[in-house]
Amino acid sequence: MLVSEYDFALPEELIAQHPPAERGSSRMLVLDRATGTLRDERFGSLPNLLQPGDLLVLNDSRVMPARLFATRAGARTQHNSPHPSGLIEVLLTEPVEDAAHPAENLWRALVRPARKVQPGETLLFSERGCGEPLLRAEVVASGPFGERTLRFAPVEDFQATLARIGHMPLPPYIRRDRELQTDSEEDCARYQTVYSQQPGSAAAPTAGLHFTPQILAALATRGVEIATLTLHVGLGTFQPVRVERVEEIRLHSERYTLPAATAEALNRAVTDGRRIVAVGTTTTRTLEHIAAEARLAGEDRLKAHSGSTSIFLASGHRFRLVGGLLTNFHLPKSTLLMLVAAFAEAGDLEHSEQGRGMVLAAYAHAIRAGYRFYSYGDCMVVL
Repeated sequence: MLVSEYDFALPEELIAQHPPAERGSSRMLVLDRATGTLRDERFGSLPNLLQPGDLLVLNDSRVMPARLFATRAGARTQHNSPHPSGLIEVLLTEPVEDAAHPAENLWRALVRPARKVQPGETLLFSERGCGEPLLRAEVVASGPFGERTLRFAPVEDFQATLARIGHMPLPPYIRRDRELQTDSEEDCARYQTVYSQQPGSAAAPTAGLHFTPQILAALATRGVEIATLTLHVGLGTFQPVRVERVEEIRLHSERYTLPAATAEALNRAVTDGRRIVAVGTTTTRTLEHIAAEARLAGEDRLKAHSGSTSIFLASGHRFRLVGGLLTNFHLPKSTLLMLVAAFAEAGDLEHSEQGRGMVLAAYAHAIRAGYRFYSYGDCMVVL
């Protein structure tokens, strides 16, 4: 299958630049994958759409202030200017675990402009790109498309320093004046889920941005069980698909943790035959990964553990845990759109065209109806 078969035209004005004025007020498109029928709803109606006994699984990863600005050691910048020249934009995507050197603070990152940052160079990080450096990092390796590995010099509290000088890693289609190097109060508050707990993501698990404490309480009152796991969103979210065929796609690995309480909740739901509804593609990928790993190990019960996954869910995948999916609207030709289409087809390879066509028809409806797309946009639920 060709990646181009997942393309669609999106008017630029439908790319949401800001969250809705009130969290939880987004529109929600309901797709019945058994019939292909569509229904326009509001996100606040989600408790009525789910059934008592459903298990709703959330990703509680918290977005890091992962976007930094640096200068190269020895480079001159115009420190008296509000827009210092020569700045390097650095997006930290995930820490690198090095068994041979466990004490080293290694990070994978995307840098821009990449051509100026080569292995052996030192980057200096300070507030607003000028003043005394608060962090230093050596570039120790390079990869394609702006990927770099950085080794940070020891500091007393790396995370606290990161919080001081880092910025929200908003995706590039959300237009902000990046040279100002400031975060709005709106972005700081709304580009996090209300239930985020575990810092580590370089992008928000955006399907969760719609939830409010009140909606979570209404779900619990409805009899919906709620559990959490953690998948830290990493490099794969930022890299576009650069191959022509779906079969050639390979994803970067991302770190996850399945807590004991969630493992037991999943085991009970499977035993009871209750539906498991995943909030977001990150949760879906994690659940399907752990199900596949348990099956390979010959285990019939899930256990608490941490690990990493690079699973790519595409046409023909048999979903073993996830029976419902809440998700935002995704970019054309993206692996996330392919995941939603695979879920819509219910894992039946003979009906892959039906699943893809069903989701693209839903997107076409959303475009005609003026739904807002991407991270700060509206959502759809596939049941």
